[in-house]
Amino acid sequence: MPDQTYVIGHVNPDTDSIASAMGYAWLLRERDGINAIAARAGALNPQTSYVLKTLGLEAPILLTDASPRFESVMRRLDTIRPDSQLGLAWTLASKTGGVAPVVGEDGKPYGIINGMSMFKYFTDTLGPRPGDTTVREMMSAPCKDATDTTVPKYVATAHIRDSLNKILRDEFNDCWVVDEHGVYVGIANQREILNPPRLKIILVDHNEPRQAIAALEEAELIEILDHHRLGNPYTHQPIRFTVDTVGSTSTLVTELTAEAGLSMPPALAGTLLAGLLADTLILTSPTTTPRDKAAAERLSRWAFVGGSPLKGETVETYGKAVLSAGAGLSNRDAKDVVSTDIKPFEGGGFKFAVAQAEVTDILQLTEHLEPLQTALNDLRDKRGLDFAMLLVTDVVRGTSRLLVTSNLPSILDDLPYPPLPDGTRDAQGVVSRKKQLLPAILGLLER
Repeated sequence: MPDQTYVIGHVNPDTDSIASAMGYAWLLRERDGINAIAARAGALNPQTSYVLKTLGLEAPILLTDASPRFESVMRRLDTIRPDSQLGLAWTLASKTGGVAPVVGEDGKPYGIINGMSMFKYFTDTLGPRPGDTTVREMMSAPCKDATDTTVPKYVATAHIRDSLNKILRDEFNDCWVVDEHGVYVGIANQREILNPPRLKIILVDHNEPRQAIAALEEAELIEILDHHRLGNPYTHQPIRFTVDTVGSTSTLVTELTAEAGLSMPPALAGTLLAGLLADTLILTSPTTTPRDKAAAERLSRWAFVGGSPLKGETVETYGKAVLSAGAGLSNRDAKDVVSTDIKPFEGGGFKFAVAQAEVTDILQLTEHLEPLQTALNDLRDKRGLDFAMLLVTDVVRGTSRLLVTSNLPSILDDLPYPPLPDGTRDAQGVVSRKKQLLPAILGLLER
């Protein structure tokens, strides 16, 4: 709907992406009175699913494409049956702007009565020389006699852009909008279809178009709240743009909430705390700042209260539970491991992606190495990338191993991670894709 604003994180969302979308949407509703709705651009990962289940919260709605759909321009007009008297259609059309939808008992469209179909009916009935037939008699005829049954139908959830050529070719001012079963849900006017309202979008936890919801260019981007490097999309007008050097977007949402003099409900505070602790590895990551620690203290005060599912928890115990829920390789398919937490990048003329998986013991990588390597190569080929990487991070010991696809550009031979006999690279002390690994990659590609 036009008055709704969707707050959404990046594709392949992690816990911080989901939490910050939920938290910021809540803040916009409470502070500004905006009809903000939290959304997600992909499936939940195991860690986020654990957090939401523990806290008894529903996941944000799934919104994978910002392109306008037919449901955004339709009106649910009143309807009449095919065997109803034509006079009823005339009365209805006088209320709807000249359109009377005719729908069968099964709820499916039969046809539309409008000025053109009525004129055709009068012409066919009266002929070139009107006789004794009266208007009263014609208005007593069944609606089906004056119905245009050739009106096109479009599914409510279908993208308008996919049918533009057909819409422009058709000589219809109005069309049916139906559900996936072909049942009537509304009428759409061609003029409105060709100028649909744009979805209002706020991006959190990312600002690069390659990581954003599909068809972002067809939406109205009104704000970005993030803590990553700049790669922001083109906008038609100035927007509020906040990118700050903290360990998580959940930290930024917490600070804004405190500045407004508000406190979040315990379950929502627990979600934001999970996002913060996951992104900062329980405040031990190099990305952690004093602001993250202050935000964690504030969120724990809001979340660890009586009546909360987290009563009795500490930052340390809750953080370990959150990290453990997303760690491990044994119960996950290799294709899932390399694609769940992955982000695409561009640099030095190369298109690449970096995935990250967390484990509690780096030694478990050995038994899963071969399928992971195959899955990583397949992902590179499927997505048309120059190369891809998987950073397997031991969240207990604070170190990582790096898997790379075959045919890695020779310029990356100088990465400061020595090769190991099994083909991986030893990324000692590396836990942050954003602050440690990505700068090293881009530093070589763009030199």
